[in-house]
Amino acid sequence: MTVESVRPPVSGASRLPAPPLAGGGVPGLGHGWKLVRDPLGFLSQLRDHGDLVRLKLGPKTVYAVTSPGLVGSLLTSPDYQIGGPLWETLDVLLGKGVATSNGARHRRQRQVIQPSFRLDAIPGYTQVMAEEARAFAERWKPGETFDVTREAFRIGVRVTARCFLRIGPIDDLAERLSAALTTVFGGMYRRMILSFGPFYRLPLPSHREFDRALAELHRLADEVIAERRASKEKPDDLLTALLEAKDENGETVNEQEVHDQVIAILTPGTETVGSQLVWILQLLTEHPEHADRLSEEVQTVVGDRPITFGDLRNLTHTNNVITEALRIQPAVWILTRQALAETELGGYRIPAGADIIYSPFAIQRDPRSYERHAEFDPDRWHPDRSKDVPKYAMSPFSVGNRKCPADHFSMAELAIILAAVVPKWRFEYPPGTDITPHAGITLRPRRLLLRAVPR
Repeated sequence: MTVESVRPPVSGASRLPAPPLAGGGVPGLGHGWKLVRDPLGFLSQLRDHGDLVRLKLGPKTVYAVTSPGLVGSLLTSPDYQIGGPLWETLDVLLGKGVATSNGARHRRQRQVIQPSFRLDAIPGYTQVMAEEARAFAERWKPGETFDVTREAFRIGVRVTARCFLRIGPIDDLAERLSAALTTVFGGMYRRMILSFGPFYRLPLPSHREFDRALAELHRLADEVIAERRASKEKPDDLLTALLEAKDENGETVNEQEVHDQVIAILTPGTETVGSQLVWILQLLTEHPEHADRLSEEVQTVVGDRPITFGDLRNLTHTNNVITEALRIQPAVWILTRQALAETELGGYRIPAGADIIYSPFAIQRDPRSYERHAEFDPDRWHPDRSKDVPKYAMSPFSVGNRKCPADHFSMAELAIILAAVVPKWRFEYPPGTDITPHAGITLRPRRLLLRAVPR
């Protein structure tokens, strides 16, 4: 039992009222049906009912936080931990890595991985990022239709595996992992919202495909670990740090924890960066004027020489494009927390063990926080304009002690990829493209196909 699990209740919380119940529930399913049919629209209108509202997911009550201020209170309070439907789904399927663990285990795991993600470590990854970005740009052929989702996942896997796991021959791993990730993350959201365990054990084709892809993810992690152990090599990378990590008793951590940590490195980070890259390319296709400005900026700052880490701070418009894409189409569009004890939030009672959800997508598109909230406007992140954005209305990497450790790494990776691709190509939609948002565990277009046109 951890210290967090025995936190005393907030004094007087039991006398507070419950938040208002959102309307529109369906008998038996509650609001779960809306969260499956139109999750983005449903979550975006919840603030009209209050800053904190109750939802019913089947028989279960869940609390939805809808305002930036209360999101900040939730994420910075010690009264809540990682938990709820999202993390329970990830925990069952992907294990107890740094993203899903709590308490002493999370702190120990984060101490092991944090040095690899510090800002001063990012320059060491720039060459790998640049190599993969050039290869990504060169895979496009004039007039050829390109499946952006597949290729974005592929480069995400390659960069992650080369930077943190020092994997040499990467082609086979990248192809297998990209295919498995697409299937697993595509099927996890429904399992999160509609937790009908026996249904997912039925031998339906989609369930079998999901199970095969999940097994492939775990098999790949075991192969990576076994290959490193067999090599007897100890390069200065994150995998070596994981293999040599110690637990609270000073003993080497068990094989399952190493496995779960490798899964945590290879999967959620790759999925989120890949999905975000897809949205950025889609938005630049819709807004070629910003693609032109980005291309001109890269040519001015970098020119024909290899890009360096020092160049990134001078790519102002490039960074603003990424930031605005993170705002308007965040890959991480829904997150959950769990109350450690009976507590208060926004003047309402939150029972012990209650699940709380919030949506960065809804928060970051709220017209109360942003003028022209539905428009893609990278210039809103100029210092003289961004100062008007309410606190916690823009937190794509979260805040507090659960802030994503890979924030600097991800921003650098995305900027370097754009610096390689956009000055070389313009993009057009070919037939078959469907940019309708698909809300799985991450958010991405249903099917983004692009045609490359040389600049």
